[in-house]
Order: sequence, then structure tokens, then C-alpha cells
Amino acid sequence: MKTIRDLYRIGYGPSSSHTIAPRAAALLFKQRNDQAAKYRVTLYGSLAATGRGHGTDVVIYRELAPAPTEILWQPETVLPYHPNGMRFEALSPQDEVISSWVVFSTGGGELREENQPPPPSVYELHSMREILQHCTQNGLAFWEYVESREGNEIWEYLHQVWHTMQAAIERGVRAEGVLPGGLGLARKAWAFYRRARLAGPKLMENAFLSAYALAVAEENASGGLIATAPTCGSSGVLPAILRYIQEILDCHEDTILHALATAGLVGNLVKHNASISGAVVGCQGEIGTACAMAAAAATQLLGGTIRQIEYAAEMGLEHHLGLTCDPVDGLVQVPCIERNAFAATRALSCANFAMFSDGSHLVPFDEVVEVMEQTGHDLPSLYRETSSGGLAKSRLEKDL
Repeated sequence: MKTIRDLYRIGYGPSSSHTIAPRAAALLFKQRNDQAAKYRVTLYGSLAATGRGHGTDVVIYRELAPAPTEILWQPETVLPYHPNGMRFEALSPQDEVISSWVVFSTGGGELREENQPPPPSVYELHSMREILQHCTQNGLAFWEYVESREGNEIWEYLHQVWHTMQAAIERGVRAEGVLPGGLGLARKAWAFYRRARLAGPKLMENAFLSAYALAVAEENASGGLIATAPTCGSSGVLPAILRYIQEILDCHEDTILHALATAGLVGNLVKHNASISGAVVGCQGEIGTACAMAAAAATQLLGGTIRQIEYAAEMGLEHHLGLTCDPVDGLVQVPCIERNAFAATRALSCANFAMFSDGSHLVPFDEVVEVMEQTGHDLPSLYRETSSGGLAKSRLEKDL
């Protein structure tokens, strides 16, 4: 299992799969072929189906400039390795292909080639069951296990991640206006935040959580700088939880970073054993994983045991099973932004539920991850980030 640095990527929205990874791929290809007269890029499958809405073409053009670039869209063609495939070609003045590279955006901003050997493993344990057993036997918290595998250097990186998350919240709760993309969707975080400050105690919790989650999700939708957690589309859930609990419990930053580490471990397990890519398993892999991460972090911050943390993470993912990825117009806005707010409130509910228990429960986290992966594969492709089914199709039919 790889480093959690690969789970928490700092970059510009609105999509880790469709924006961050294609941008990185274009930059890398240009560095290898900087003498090309022109470029041709073919986008396949889900990457082509919703690429325009996510700004995939914009970032590719920008990174390959000033050379002319042609982008071909082939949503009907799905390459065997992954739905988010890209082919980069460097061309001579006579349009001869002098270099070609096929690469895949596999989720969370990661790039992979089909036959690329796996990177060195950072974690020798690959299941929650094994990690729970190891931590119990050695008296370790989850974050201490992360530190033992990643080294002390991980805290400086997580400090950067937390700073990025906080900055996105601060920008988001101040910004007003309409989000780009053509849906005419107005920002809501600033209004939620102001009303939350005037709300009574019973409403304040959900109001602040929603405001913070919306703030980051709206910053992402507008192309702002965010940290994937585990993806751009689900980047508002964990920051909202961390910010809210930090405020009510006056947590030291080290405590927040420890919670980030635990959340990263949970997300890493899902990514390693299933997928966090909406194109592969639907939104359950994005928002569901984000909710599990946030629920784990919240439980730790509330003083929970490692078994209560595992229980909260299990509930966070379990109750998002089957969630489809059906963005309207291919934009990370509807239903994506509101899902961040609802997942944040659900994450805190999962943490509170787990804290009332002793951590005992019937279905383990690992089993829910397996079920999530199978459910994702069973979903028809139109419900996996293609914008050809669900809300995306319903909205399109009403606009016609």
C-alpha cells in the first residue's frame, strides 16, 4: 500500500481524475517531447464523456502551448485497463507521429500506465483487520502506525495539506456569485456561514458543517486550489469535519494532523483494495470514502478507540453503497457540491454513533470495501461518471 501523500494531492479543481491528472500527464509528455511541432491527444471513455465539463481540454491546451494541439473525443471507446484513458502523440511538421504515450487517470489525480510496475510499498499491512491487530498488540493509535511507516516527514506534508484545506474554507465562505460552467448555480457557502452564526444551538452544528463543506466544494468547482480527500469532487467532507471539531474542542494543530493521518489510512485502504475513482465504482468510491475518512477522523478527535474509529469508518462507507456518479453537464456541481455537505453531517453522525458503542459490530470495514467494489462493477457504465444516466440524463431531457 502506497504513501498517503498520493491520497492527499494539492492541486486545482474541479476534478482530480479529469483535471489534475490530465494536466500532469500533458506537462510530463511535453517535457519528454518539447521539440514536437504539434500534439494530438485522444481522450477515451469516461474521460471523454465528461471532460469538457471538467475542463480537461482547457488544462491540456494550456500545458502543451504554444504548440498547436488537437483533442479527439472518443467516449464510446473504453480501453481495457481503466475508463479514464488518454493517448498523447507528438507530431512532426508533416503530421508524422514521432512519439506516443498511453496513460490512465486512475482516480485521485494519479497517473498509471497499463503495464507499469507497482511503486514501492510503504505499508506492509493491506487490510483494516491486520492493522487493527497490529495496533492492538503494540498499543498503537492509527496515526502512530502511519508515522511508523511514513516517518516524521509526513507531518510537514500533512501540515501543507491542512493549510490548503483551511485556505479553501476561508476563501469559500467569503466568495459570492455564480459558479462557472453554465448551470447558473450560485454559491451557497457564504450564506450558510452567516446564517450559522445566527442560528440556535440545535441548528448550528449542521449549519457550520454544511458551510465549510460547501465552501471547499465550491472552491473546487471554480477551479480553486484544494487538497484531494480522496478526490477533488469529495474534497469538502474531511476539511469540514476537521474545522468544525477544531473549533468546538479547541484542538491543537498536532491533534488535527494526527486525525488527517488516520483519515488518510482509511482512504488508502479503500484505494488499495477497491477504488476511489467515480469512473470505476461511482460516487460511492468518492463521497463514500470521504465520509469514511471524515468519520474516522471525527471519532479519533472525540477520543474514540481504534475499534470505534473502524466502526465509524465502516458506517460512513456502508451507508453510501450504490451511490451513482451522474454529474449534470459533466460538471462537479450538481449533485456533487451538496453531497459534500450531507456526507460531512453523516460523518459526524457516524462518529457520535460509534462513540455511544463499544466498537463492536457485525460487518467489518474490509467487508464493506469489498462490497463497494463489487457494487461499483455491477453498476451500468451510465451511472459511473459518464453523465449519460441518472440526474444528468433527467436534467438533459428537461432542458431539451
